[in-house]
Amino acid sequence: MLWVKAFHIVFVASWFAGLFYLPRVFVNLAMVPPESVAERARLLLMARKLLRFTTLLAVPALALGLWLWLGYGIGRGPGNGWMHAKLFVVVLVLGYHHACGVLLRRFERGASRHGHVWYRWFNEAPVLLLVAAVVLVVVKPF
Repeated sequence: MLWVKAFHIVFVASWFAGLFYLPRVFVNLAMVPPESVAERARLLLMARKLLRFTTLLAVPALALGLWLWLGYGIGRGPGNGWMHAKLFVVVLVLGYHHACGVLLRRFERGASRHGHVWYRWFNEAPVLLLVAAVVLVVVKPF
């Protein structure tokens, strides 16, 4: 079980690294002047590759988490309300990941509706989600 837990942590950390950086690329894309076609193309390529890589990291993170939960029974049974809250946080992270894909497709179509300041705020969400998940798993407040 410790091997599964260790690799789960590694893949979650790697997944979040991508979710931390991808919106920073969006900030830069939102600041590219319209006449800077090459810079925009380079940033879009970076964003596409980063989203693909981040998605590949999310799959084993989720699979290993399910293995821990269903296979080893971590977080099941009475007194494990923290796990329900953590699973809700995981759903929010998946939603955020999906939102990043939607935003990237809008950038690719030239239909982004937000400025760089909005993307700077958007970039803070995964930090809050990671803090919530870690506190729930380590502290188990309920």
